[in-house]
Amino acid sequence: MSEINIAHPHEYDHRHADVSSGWLRATVFGAMDGLVSNVGLIAGIAAAGASPGMVVVTGVSGLIAGAISMALGEFTSVRTANEQLDAEVRTEREAHTRNPAGEQAELALLFERLGMQEEVARVAASQVHTNSEQAVRVHLAHELGLSPEEKPSPWVAAISSLLSFSVGALIPILPFLFGFGTLGWGLAFGGLGLLLAGGLAARTTRRNWLLGAVRQLTFGGIAVAVTYTIGKLLGVSAIG
Repeated sequence: MSEINIAHPHEYDHRHADVSSGWLRATVFGAMDGLVSNVGLIAGIAAAGASPGMVVVTGVSGLIAGAISMALGEFTSVRTANEQLDAEVRTEREAHTRNPAGEQAELALLFERLGMQEEVARVAASQVHTNSEQAVRVHLAHELGLSPEEKPSPWVAAISSLLSFSVGALIPILPFLFGFGTLGWGLAFGGLGLLLAGGLAARTTRRNWLLGAVRQLTFGGIAVAVTYTIGKLLGVSAIG
């Protein structure tokens, strides 16, 4: 009987994006946050009657402060999540040391819930538990949906967030930096940026790009409307 070679589906049928490094979420979040926050910021201060120069100072200050804040927040949150994962790994490993038979029986029950016959589940659990580290990984995957090998990098998340926030926050203040700064131009640039960011994010996740673009523009428009209204009500004279 001739040997049958079966190719791995990832070699010819489909591929998966890298979702474990942490860059995608941080990049999308940073770009969206930079756009929405700075569009809203310049809309509010311009509506209050601030000069174009003051809008530039405010926009650049918002870019710098926001980018640093986003980077620090991403670094801290991802590192904390990784430390929590490490703690869960230690907890599971200690449980296997204290009660290996109970953990093996637990895994067999988990396999049964996945559709395995009782005897097959017991044999599979026994085979998995011949390697203690592999058993810990399998338990974490089935019990908590966690994988110790797929920890995102806090540095990647922080740098991705800082750069994408900076780009997003820069877009609505470009007209002011190049000397044709009016609120209308700032809103137009910000709106275009929201459309592009929403569309690109949707394409990355294989969703309808037009729907993603319009949705992001809508959310950003709500934020701008709120800050513009507040700025109009207060005014520069009221603030001073």
